[in-house]
Amino acid sequence: MAGKSPFKEIRTCDWITSNELAFAIYDGYPVSPGHSLVITKRLVATWFEATAEEQAALMELVNIVKERLEETLSCKPDGYNVGFNAGVAAGQTVPHVHIHVIPRYAGDSDDPRGGIRWVIPEKACYW
Repeated sequence: MAGKSPFKEIRTCDWITSNELAFAIYDGYPVSPGHSLVITKRLVATWFEATAEEQAALMELVNIVKERLEETLSCKPDGYNVGFNAGVAAGQTVPHVHIHVIPRYAGDSDDPRGGIRWVIPEKACYW
């Protein structure tokens, strides 16, 4: 994939962790303390264009990031939202695959049921 990515400009000293095919950083616009991104080293648009090896490397780092957050955050998360946006229609703003690891805290939302279903609010409540 040709093109540029703001993620390619991030210095390795700012990485939380990395492996051969991916790296993790803290999100520049966090929705909660500890919100992190896990990103492929190769510039590839979405999860679906990533190789099976890249997908496995991304998920390996999701687990490592979660462990690091548990070790380092002074306020321990009560849960997590983990996911990605694939394509503009899904809300992807940077065309370079990245997985959000979003710590959640009891009381950070009046009613967290439905989690990511709230991306389309009128469809969120199914109970």
